[in-house]
Amino acid sequence: MSNISTRSAIKLNQAALSRLANRVRVPSYDRQQVTNGIVHIGVGGFHRAHQALYLDDYLHLNSTNEWGICGVGLLEYDRRMRDALHAQDCLYTLVERSSEGDRARVIGSITQYLFAPDNRQAVIDALANPNCRIVTLTITEGGYYYIEGSGEFDVNHPTIQQDLQHPDQPIGVYGFLTTALDQRRKQGLEPFTVLSCDNLQGNGNIARKMLTSFAELQNPQLGRWIAERVTFPNCMVDRITPATTPPDIAMVAEFGIDDAFPVVAEPFIQWVVEDDFCAGRPNWETVGVQMTDNVHPYEMMKIRLLNASHLLIGYLGSLAGYTYVHEVMADPLFKQAVIHLMEEVTPTLEPVPGIDLSDYKQTLVERFANPKICDQLPRLCLNGSAKVPKFILGSLRDKLAQGGAIDYISLTIAAWFRYLNAQDDRGNAIAIDDPIADILTQQARRGGSDPQPLLSLSEIFGDLSQSSHFVAAVRNQLNNLSTLGAKGTLQQLLKSC
Repeated sequence: MSNISTRSAIKLNQAALSRLANRVRVPSYDRQQVTNGIVHIGVGGFHRAHQALYLDDYLHLNSTNEWGICGVGLLEYDRRMRDALHAQDCLYTLVERSSEGDRARVIGSITQYLFAPDNRQAVIDALANPNCRIVTLTITEGGYYYIEGSGEFDVNHPTIQQDLQHPDQPIGVYGFLTTALDQRRKQGLEPFTVLSCDNLQGNGNIARKMLTSFAELQNPQLGRWIAERVTFPNCMVDRITPATTPPDIAMVAEFGIDDAFPVVAEPFIQWVVEDDFCAGRPNWETVGVQMTDNVHPYEMMKIRLLNASHLLIGYLGSLAGYTYVHEVMADPLFKQAVIHLMEEVTPTLEPVPGIDLSDYKQTLVERFANPKICDQLPRLCLNGSAKVPKFILGSLRDKLAQGGAIDYISLTIAAWFRYLNAQDDRGNAIAIDDPIADILTQQARRGGSDPQPLLSLSEIFGDLSQSSHFVAAVRNQLNNLSTLGAKGTLQQLLKSC
């Protein structure tokens, strides 16, 4: 890192790039000449550390200027991002952190940012613009209105009902997409590709089913047109990207950059994309994206190994009073638990082309232990009602069918149930951040050491409460967590292995 005084930090914007060029890497392409072939909905830390980085690399390496990004924020939560990016000409700093050092660069691939509550029509116009050929999404696992227990579309959600009844004033992602696609259809324009970049197995398949379900309710003819013409590639994304903190902003200032909303990430990055684009795409292979005909094995590997491990780390680590992922991984008990969980789910995975699973799992352990990332446990724990079904219940169902141990899968679920009591093992309060937090905490407290009240939530667990083997395993682990605490439970479990 530079020893530049933070007092000399230069406010980040387009005019400052020439002065910053001797401090960090900055965009060398002409951002004024870039057109936005991509509209991205849900600009957060991950998008800025992942897809936007790939596009920044692409604009540096390729002569074409047609693949810039128009970012879109739909939620009030996105107001801070709007304010930061508008003040900085949509530029921001990305810092890759590891024990080997910090590397900073300024990313310029986002050339416009639209905040839907300010001007909904501007978002519709951007999506309907013929230049827009791909719409990418990072709207979180819960943003798809997908009922995990049934696999159906949550048509009764208030956001869905509002957008069905007021198609000209959408507030949700499907409302904006269908309004824009209908406009393109009526004008004789080609549709765009919808590329989900969220941690969902079969994310493109889910996006297809949910969007077409919404469109058919709104306009059956439009629904058929979308089903026939729009493509929804599946993809797997991977890069650990913690939430930006005040110390991160101060750290970036040491590079000489005054940035209101930088992003920090680990060095590791991966993107595997199904090659199915109805309106063309960048030649992503030139910047390291792996294009394939079958993303499924990669998705399963990442979700069932990395994301499931994150749940174990988050819930068990929080119960034990830890704050950061690397602190949890420095405790041999928890490190062994993560390794055992990965071994337990490995038999459910398919062979992954070009990947040695043993090496991949070892790399995950090393990535989790990176002390420079300071990834906070609450980030891993939020929205458990959406994450648990998607990250671990698929492995559970496969293990129940295959036979074999489910000790650590059951422990992860039991740790979530114990966490939902909103207290750690020392009695300190835990804030439960989940759209259905009231229901979850009520059921957790009602059940105590009995998992049945939570397992009865069929929208999360489907029919799994009918598996006596699974219920008994969760009950055993939940009872241990209640009486022995997280560390005592791990000690007992590791002795029995």
